[in-house]
Amino acid sequence: MSIIRLYKNAYSGLSRNNWLMSFVMLVNRSGTMVVPFMSIYCINVLHFTVIQAGSIMALFGAGSICGAFTGGKLTDKFGFYDMQVGALLSGGILFIVLGYQHTFLTLSIGTFVLSFCNEAFRPANSTAIAYYSSPENKTRSYALHRLSVNLGWAVGGALGGFLASYNYLILFWVDGCTNIFAALLLLKLIPRSTVEKVIKNAAVHAKSSSAYKDKVYLFFILLSTFFGLCFFQFFIMQPVFFKIEWHFNERFIGFLLALNGILIALVEMLLINSLEGKRHGLIYIIAGVLVTGMGFVLLNVLPAGMATAILVVIIVTFGEMLSMPFMNSYWISRTTNYNRGEYAALYTMSWSAAQILAPALGSQMIFYSGFKLLWWVLGALCLLTSLGFVWLYNMIDNRFTIEPELPSDIAVLQE
Repeated sequence: MSIIRLYKNAYSGLSRNNWLMSFVMLVNRSGTMVVPFMSIYCINVLHFTVIQAGSIMALFGAGSICGAFTGGKLTDKFGFYDMQVGALLSGGILFIVLGYQHTFLTLSIGTFVLSFCNEAFRPANSTAIAYYSSPENKTRSYALHRLSVNLGWAVGGALGGFLASYNYLILFWVDGCTNIFAALLLLKLIPRSTVEKVIKNAAVHAKSSSAYKDKVYLFFILLSTFFGLCFFQFFIMQPVFFKIEWHFNERFIGFLLALNGILIALVEMLLINSLEGKRHGLIYIIAGVLVTGMGFVLLNVLPAGMATAILVVIIVTFGEMLSMPFMNSYWISRTTNYNRGEYAALYTMSWSAAQILAPALGSQMIFYSGFKLLWWVLGALCLLTSLGFVWLYNMIDNRFTIEPELPSDIAVLQE
């Protein structure tokens, strides 16, 4: 089979609305440039202390968790369409406003509110992707979404660095305007239909279980958080390690980070297409977590050098591609159309919490014991997490829950 046909098969069969949603995300993420440069902006431009800059980023994380929780609740109550548009528009306006806040107090308040609104978008967006997918292609639909996010991050990061060299205020305007433009695109490309009304009316009478009472799912969320604590070191502490311990220059470190996105863009959809539906998704999650842990351990085992760094990036990226799309499939498998926002919110909150805790725990471990211990601990934590997923598969949930059949009036409208 030719390579062209492989890619054609990997991308075929996805709904038009999911393609449009991914395009909206690509536009939105291509403007993501304030957050990656926020710490530098606080210290170099506003002359805050390192502690103050860290506090600003901590408030961003706290707002993310609160926003995800509230966004999930509101998504189940009002529908994913309104939540996405509202979050994008409010986030866009707040980004622009935030660019004019120059005191620690006003920037702290603005950062928390902005993060709250921004993160409220995620549960609604995840719910929309699940709704516009069929059971056979939900994993690929999320892989397509991840592709658009990764490409957008690459564009936003590169453009943000260029614009920041001229004027940081431009970052806030570009980030805000791309949010607003993404909202307008969503309104234009996927017009609001009667789908949302049908879901909301049905939800009034639905007796769907709460995600917060689903003990199996809560254990899955705990395992996802542990994995997130490990995975975020790949972007947070590993570049520092390459600079301080292996003395790589910024250009090569940038290449290593870009390699992750390039591999995802080239390989993930092909990989998911070849695996989806052939084995239980938890099997792939277990393998992905183990592979990721092995990548961190190799930093202690293999000799320092560019070849080792490239190999580690490839291995960790492969672990990411194996695990994360099927994690999305798993949480979707436990939901109905009436409680999906809550489930999406919990999943989003687990990754937000991991993103907050990862730099704090990683930096403390490095300060007291060095990088070598960090890589051993991450490998051990990935091993324990994978064993947790094995237990989840063998003892609790040895199949993906089949989503209840939709009422006919909803099923017809879903396309």
